[in-house]
Amino acid sequence: MRSSGRRLAEVGARLSEIIAVGISTADVDQLADELIRGMGAVPAFKGYAVEGAPPFPATICASLNAQVVHGIPNSVPLVDGDLISIDMGLHFGGYYADHAFSVVVGTVSPKVQSLLDVTEQSLYDGISAAQAGQRIGDIGHAIESVIRPNGFGIVRQYVGHGIGRALHERPSVPNYGKPNTGDLLKPGMCLAIEPMVTLGTWKTKTLNDLWTVVTADGSLSAHFEHTIAITPNGTEILTVLDG
Repeated sequence: MRSSGRRLAEVGARLSEIIAVGISTADVDQLADELIRGMGAVPAFKGYAVEGAPPFPATICASLNAQVVHGIPNSVPLVDGDLISIDMGLHFGGYYADHAFSVVVGTVSPKVQSLLDVTEQSLYDGISAAQAGQRIGDIGHAIESVIRPNGFGIVRQYVGHGIGRALHERPSVPNYGKPNTGDLLKPGMCLAIEPMVTLGTWKTKTLNDLWTVVTADGSLSAHFEHTIAITPNGTEILTVLDG
């Protein structure tokens, strides 16, 4: 899991460097595919299938502005002010890693910057709550406690998850909840924690491509995610660069 996570962190760092006005999400996707395969890993999302939808056609999910998650990369150049969320996964040595981040291309308004900051902070508060002996509800409560005072919407239909030898494993990890409820967290568990937060309603809908999820009211959305491991000595974030 550490090897998978470290590789994915390297991919994320490289992708964040090239996201700029004039770059397309297809360009970002191509680089991600080259990087992942160049590391001897396999893209986790490409060809991923769920009932009722065609296999996912790309290496990354690139969700733009009101798109919450599962956006399909395309050749349209990014423009100043676009909010883009990159979600990516890979499989290496028998284990999966999952990671997401959001950035604004060029000019960012104070309100949108607040959305990014609050969403990212909620992720780290959720990670801090993911300790052995705590419960799944403690993670969601920690995330929710950061977001709600700021008046943002918490997407409810799409949540975090267990991860390891499969990309999506039990348990589900909602971004809301009550303390001391849900599954007990134990050493050895690995989770992908991923708050998705909007400037408006928490409600979403899926577009005709059967993948792209957007906010129901057209408001902007941000998404941050890390894969973590729960150890006897605390929580370890696996999808960060060493040092």
